Amino acid sequence: MDPAPKVKAKAVKKQAIPERLGKYQLSGVVGKGAMGVVYKSFDPDIKRPVALKTIRRELLDEDGAESFSARFRNEAQAAGGLIHPGIVAIYEYGEEDGYAYIAMELVEGHSLREYFEQKVPFAISQVVSIVSQLLEALQYAHERGVWHRDIKPANILIMSDGRIKVTDFGIARIESSTLTQMGAILGTPGFIAPELYLSSAFDCRIDVFAAGVVLYQLLAGVPPYGGTPENVMYKVCYEAPVPPSVAGNQPSLQPYDAIVLRALAKRPDERFPSALQFRDALIKAHVQDVNPAGLDETIVRPGPSEAPIPLPRTRAPATPPVSTATLVDRGWDMDELVRIEKRLARFIGPIARVMVRRGAKEARDIPSLVDWLAARIKAPAERKEFLQGLGLVRSPATTLSSGGTGEQATIIAPPPGTKPRTSRPLTPEDVARAARLLAVHMGPIAQILAKRAAQPGTGREEFAASLGAYLTDDADRARFFAAFG
Repeated sequence: MDPAPKVKAKAVKKQAIPERLGKYQLSGVVGKGAMGVVYKSFDPDIKRPVALKTIRRELLDEDGAESFSARFRNEAQAAGGLIHPGIVAIYEYGEEDGYAYIAMELVEGHSLREYFEQKVPFAISQVVSIVSQLLEALQYAHERGVWHRDIKPANILIMSDGRIKVTDFGIARIESSTLTQMGAILGTPGFIAPELYLSSAFDCRIDVFAAGVVLYQLLAGVPPYGGTPENVMYKVCYEAPVPPSVAGNQPSLQPYDAIVLRALAKRPDERFPSALQFRDALIKAHVQDVNPAGLDETIVRPGPSEAPIPLPRTRAPATPPVSTATLVDRGWDMDELVRIEKRLARFIGPIARVMVRRGAKEARDIPSLVDWLAARIKAPAERKEFLQGLGLVRSPATTLSSGGTGEQATIIAPPPGTKPRTSRPLTPEDVARAARLLAVHMGPIAQILAKRAAQPGTGREEFAASLGAYLTDDADRARFFAAFG
C-alpha cells in the first residue's frame, strides 16, 4: 500500500497576537488570509481546542466593513448548520475590540494548496479519494440549500489519516437568506464558473465546476486555466481546456478525461447535475481502471468510518473480516446480525457489514455488540435512532449503555429456543444475478460488492440481505429482494 503524500510544515510569520477575544485566550497563529488571521485557542467551557478566524474591521472602509461583516456572519450561519465529517464545524460567532471572529473546529493537517506548492505527487487512488470526499461534503451541503462558492485547494484540508475537511464557507449562499451580493463576483479566479462571470443564473453547479478544477489539477499537476485574471476569465468562458491526460502527458489518465471535461462544461446543464452524480462517475471510472488484483487496497467509496487515502506502511494492517462460518461456530445468530447490519447501514453506509463482523469478534453477546456499534455512531440523535430501530426499550432489566450517552436500554430478544432459519446454498449463478440486479441501483461497483459478500459458507438468504443493506432506499431494497427471489 502506497504511503500517504508528505508535505513540509509551512512557517507562519510571527506577529503581535491579541491576548483574548471574548472567552478565548489566544495562544498562537495558525495561518493568515487576505483579510485577517486564524489563531489557535481553547474553549474553556467545552474543554476543546478551537481555531479563531478573525477579520480586522479597521482594514475596511465603512461600507466595506458592514458588507464583509454581514458576509462573515453568513459564514457562521451557513457552516454552523452543517454537521458532516467532511466539513469544518463552526461553533460560535462574535465581535470584540475591533475584531469579528468565528470559533471553529481546529483541524490538524495541511491544505491541498500546500501540497500543490511543494509539488507533492498523488497516486490516482488518492486523487479519487480526495475528490470523492469533497463531493460527498458538497452534496450534503447542497441538499441543505448551502453552496460553498469558493471551492479551491486552500479550502480543502487533508488530515494525517487521509481524510479531508472543507473549510471557509465565507461566501456560501443560503437559499432562504435575504443577504445578497448584487453585481459582485465572489470566488477565486480559475475556480469561478462561467455563469458567475457572465452574470447568468446559477445554482449548486458552480461548486461542481470548481471541484472539476481541483480534480484537473490533481490529475494533471497543472491548473486547467492559466494567466492573468483577465485571461483566466476569458478562457473559463470561451475556451475548452486540453484533457488532463494531455496536459499532464499521462495517457493512463484518459479514463478520467471525459469526467473532468464534463464537470468543466461552459453551460451548467451540460455538467453533472449534482455533486453526487459527479462522485459516482469518478468512482465508476476508477473501478473500471484499476487492476482487479489491487481492488482490496483501494477504498472505492470513502466515508467517515475508514481512512480513504492509503496510510504509511508503518501502520498496522487492518484486521481481516470474520467469516460467516467462524461467526456461526461462535454461536452468533446470523439472521440477527444481518438485521443489525441493515439498521447500522442507514447511519454509516456499506461499511456496516465490516463493522458488525468486527464487533462480533470483540463482543460476547447481542447487547454488548450493539453497545460496541452504537459507540461508533458519533451523532447522539442518530445513535438513539439506531438503538430504537433495533427494538430497544427502557426497562429495569439488564441494561445496555448506548455509546456513553447515559441512556439505558435493553434488547427485545427473540423467543427462547428460536433457531436461525436454514439458508439455501449460494451458487455462482446467484452471485452473478445479484450483481446484475444491484448494478441497476449502484452501477459497476455492484460486481465488487457481490463478490465480497459471497464469502465461503454464506447462504443465499444471508448473501441477499448483506447486499440489500447497501441500498438505503426502502423501495429499491424491496425491488432488489423481489427480483432476486
